[in-house]
Amino acid sequence: MVDYHAAGQPYQCGGNGPGSLGDYMAQEDDWDRDLLLDPAWEKQQRKTFTAWCNSHLRKAGTQIENIDEDFRDGLKLMLLLEVISGERLPKPERGKMRVHKINNVNKALDFIASKGVKLVSIGAEEIVDGNAKMTLGMIWTIILRFAIQDISVEETSAKEGLLLWCQRKTAPYKNVNVQNFHISWKDGLAFNALIHRHRPELIEYDKLRKDDPVTNLNNAFEVAEKYLDIPKMLDAEDIVNTARPDEKAIMTYVSSFYHAFSGAQKAETAANRICKVLAVNQENEHLMEDYEKLASDLLEWIKRTIPWLEDRDPQKTIQEMQQKLEDFRDYRRVHKPPKVQEKCQLEINFNTLQTKLRLSNRPAFMPSEGKMVSDINNGWQHLEQAEKGYEEWLLNEIRRLERLDHLAEKFRQKASIHESWTEGKEAMLRQKDYETATLSDIKALIRKHEAFESDLAAHQDRVEQIAAIAQELNELDYYDSPSVNARCQKICDQWDALGSLTHSRREALEKTEKQLETIDQLHLEYAKRAAPFNNWMESAMEDLQDMFIVHTIEEIEGLIAAHDQFKSTLPDADKEREAILGIQNEAQRIADYNNIKLSGNNPYTSVTPQIINAKWERVQQLVPKRDHALQDEQSKQQSNEHLRRQFASQANIVGPWIQTKMEEIGRISIEMNGTLEDQLNHLKQYEQSIVDYKPNIDLLEQQHQLIQEALIFDNKHTNYTMEHIRVGWEQLLTTIARTINEVENQILTRDAKGISQEQMQEFRASFNHFDKDHGGTLGPEEFKACLISLGYDVENDRQGDAEFNRIMSVVDPNNSGIVTFQAFIDFMSRETTDTDTADQVIASFKVLAGDKNYITAEELRRELPPDQAEYCIARMAPYQGPDAVPRALDYKSFSTALYGESDL
Repeated sequence: MVDYHAAGQPYQCGGNGPGSLGDYMAQEDDWDRDLLLDPAWEKQQRKTFTAWCNSHLRKAGTQIENIDEDFRDGLKLMLLLEVISGERLPKPERGKMRVHKINNVNKALDFIASKGVKLVSIGAEEIVDGNAKMTLGMIWTIILRFAIQDISVEETSAKEGLLLWCQRKTAPYKNVNVQNFHISWKDGLAFNALIHRHRPELIEYDKLRKDDPVTNLNNAFEVAEKYLDIPKMLDAEDIVNTARPDEKAIMTYVSSFYHAFSGAQKAETAANRICKVLAVNQENEHLMEDYEKLASDLLEWIKRTIPWLEDRDPQKTIQEMQQKLEDFRDYRRVHKPPKVQEKCQLEINFNTLQTKLRLSNRPAFMPSEGKMVSDINNGWQHLEQAEKGYEEWLLNEIRRLERLDHLAEKFRQKASIHESWTEGKEAMLRQKDYETATLSDIKALIRKHEAFESDLAAHQDRVEQIAAIAQELNELDYYDSPSVNARCQKICDQWDALGSLTHSRREALEKTEKQLETIDQLHLEYAKRAAPFNNWMESAMEDLQDMFIVHTIEEIEGLIAAHDQFKSTLPDADKEREAILGIQNEAQRIADYNNIKLSGNNPYTSVTPQIINAKWERVQQLVPKRDHALQDEQSKQQSNEHLRRQFASQANIVGPWIQTKMEEIGRISIEMNGTLEDQLNHLKQYEQSIVDYKPNIDLLEQQHQLIQEALIFDNKHTNYTMEHIRVGWEQLLTTIARTINEVENQILTRDAKGISQEQMQEFRASFNHFDKDHGGTLGPEEFKACLISLGYDVENDRQGDAEFNRIMSVVDPNNSGIVTFQAFIDFMSRETTDTDTADQVIASFKVLAGDKNYITAEELRRELPPDQAEYCIARMAPYQGPDAVPRALDYKSFSTALYGESDL
């Protein structure tokens, strides 16, 4: 066993099997071991191993700052192993004693050993003691086991496999010759080549220069961190300025590239192979689906077309037969040619599909039953047989129909002329318009009927000609003879009916003329009595619906008495209504007995019986509604008075109570004694007593809601409104809350600034003494008197005025002209306690910056928590000194601005 504590000796680890950690360590030459602890190498290992650990620890929401310090208690070491292995370690011990830390580290070392790694000379005590060499050796062991050991290219060991992978990936790039994990990477081109090989869009490789290694390295590190999620583990200047960079640091960083790219390449190759196979299958399936659809559509069209071509049923008219001929020609010109093309294309597609299947080693395509190419050819032959003779049959049928069409057209012309004349005549003669006509209308209808009788006699000759043509068509065996006969018979029957109806209408017109003269006299009498009665009902409805607004019981009782007087006149009005309706009923009886339908309303008045009855019914409905409205208003006035008294009783109690409590709070804030905690407890108890009074406010709100719903706007029984109560209650709660907050702020100020209880009481007493109006604030003169009482030299001279103005700018920065107690306490606490200064903060930043006059964003992110580091970076100005470097930040002006000595 190697003595690990001997000076200049490297840490070692061992293992078993091909490509194991032991094999790799055994392959290291003597020169490597002699330089292992070179300071430059140790610095590179610290940065690289720290970044590697943090790349995994950040998945658990944490990180390390100092690699040999942050692993001493074993907690983050165990967490690191859990993250990179995906396994759970034994529960760590949370104690702070040395034995607890040693036990935690031993649990981590035992877990590493359980993974087949033989640890040599690495003990828990050295890790707990912060031995840098041992800690770096342990982390290298972990990196080998979990990041490098599994790398294998063509059955090589871990190191050789990683090196071979790098050589193959960078082989096409000029100026890149990867032979090892140290000097081959110094110029930075190898890192950029690895990235460009896998993600060419991220690197402009042709623009890189071999003689600018720092730029090359920083470019690769920044791109890897920004786009590949590989943290920056190396420092460009350290690599360039070291004769032989640390091999372990380079291997650790390069292994991150291997893991980032190897999985993506395998997945891409597998996906391409699958896509190629699927593309062939999808294309073949698409061709099969196209064939099946095309064959189905073509067979369906053949099946649908053949019955149409085999139909030899003659049509009844030339137009119908000509349409059939035109449809057949359209079939020949328009419909059939595309189907011929589809049939040809179907056979081509079938042959192409079979060839593709054969070339791709797929089984031959077998169409669905009945959709073979031979099935389609058989159907096509049947279709062409059906076409033969169809056009000749169509032409012969058209010539036959033309011979009969001329005579039939003559019949239709004469019949149409007669039917046009008779159209509406029968309905005109049958209508009983005389039943709804007036007397003057009846006289006009009689004269119109005499003119029609003359016209009827003149059309007798045309009817006889129509009957003769119909007889001739029957003798020539016209195909549509039944319809011709039916039309002729209809014309003859209609002619006979017109003669009979003409005679009946003349008799009805003369009889109705006599009856209407009697009804006209009754309508005149009805009009003379209906008008005044209608006016009386309209006035009554208007009075019954008249709105009323009352405020006293006497007013509503007066309205009730007037309404009772109106109701006493209703029986006589009802008798008059029945007499008027009797006249109308007599006229209607005469019309009904003689089947006369009176047309429209009474010519002498617009007041109909329906209007009279409707208005009378409306009056009858409005009377009880008026009764209820008057009674409801009477009850409402009584209820409103009760609500006023109920609200006033409660408001007269709550209002004075709120005023009393407001006065008590004012006295309490001035007269409070005891410690601040006692005052706070007393105020909170007092606040609770106020809150407990809330149900009384809620009760008053409920009563106020009832008053609002009743639309009551005045209350002579109290001077308090609900708005007054609400404002007073809110002011009461706000005042006690503000007083409690002042005491809480005094406690915070006392505790933060180290002010004693006696000082706080002294400050309170001084402030209250000069707060003459007990308003909780001091005016400038009151504040000056208070300062003088505390020993400040602010007398009315030039120096005293300047000092007072300085103090006022602190306690009243907004120039409001008042000083609150909290501002007074803050000022006194600053005057009596020690606080940080801008110089102290500048000194602290200088420590973080390594004694430089500037600091970089990277140093801030490394030394400060993330949110505070970003806060500083966003607000620090660029450093302008003679020793400035790119991205240097000025921490001195930033620190000064923090304390208000300059603009931030």
